[in-house]
Amino acid sequence: MDERFGSGLHAAPGRPVNAAAYGQYVGRWSRLFVPAVLTAAKVSSGCRVLDVAMGPGEAALVATSVVKPAGFVVGADISPAMLRAARGRLADGSFPMVATDGQALALRDGAFDAVVCQLGLQFFSDPTRGLLEFRRVLCAGGATAVCVVSTPDRAPMWGILADTLSRHLPAQREVLHLSFALADAARLKQLLKLAGFRNVRVKREMRQVTIESFADYWAPIEEGTGLMPQAYLSLPESSRRAVQDEVRARLAEFESGGRIVMPLEVIIGAGLA
Repeated sequence: MDERFGSGLHAAPGRPVNAAAYGQYVGRWSRLFVPAVLTAAKVSSGCRVLDVAMGPGEAALVATSVVKPAGFVVGADISPAMLRAARGRLADGSFPMVATDGQALALRDGAFDAVVCQLGLQFFSDPTRGLLEFRRVLCAGGATAVCVVSTPDRAPMWGILADTLSRHLPAQREVLHLSFALADAARLKQLLKLAGFRNVRVKREMRQVTIESFADYWAPIEEGTGLMPQAYLSLPESSRRAVQDEVRARLAEFESGGRIVMPLEVIIGAGLA
């Protein structure tokens, strides 16, 4: 992930991250898998934990409650704007955070017992390099756990949007589908092994969320917080209306009593340093 792309992933350059919108767009899904990720990384009381690509701090918040009082959690993200949003959510003003690329962590070797990366590794331009960095900052026997999105059909809340936007922005199709770049479990397992991790384990996890209405689903997209919402807002008004109408029609299969009930499958990979 290069600096310019990473810093602009969550919000347009020069704009703050709308933490509430990000929470609706990604957070409500992300937090469902945090306990499984922390378990896979063997996070326990007294652990020194690094949360890479921490976003607004979903994993860091839970990890902090697990490791205290003897342990600590450090949050890292390439986006200073996202770190500011995270700091606004975290009650503990002393929570350490660092603006750094996950592929070149500005942290010393062997400093952590666990490294977690929640829905971030798929956006790295070189995920193997990122995993090598995770291993470098782990102590001997430390664990990493990464959580990535499965295929578009198993993540319809983003898969349908990516597919629809790609027809209006064909030159951006690859970027719009970055969320699914590591949807192959066998590849993720191989990447962890290539980075030198031992006892590598990969598993699929699925959760379901009920959204009150299509308007509730669409509201954070209109705020432009996230890669695909920014692409959507770049379209002329007529195209935005067409995108919204198509996504609404395709989400109809998940509607029940006016609510939208959607599944999300992720892949969690873990290993020991």
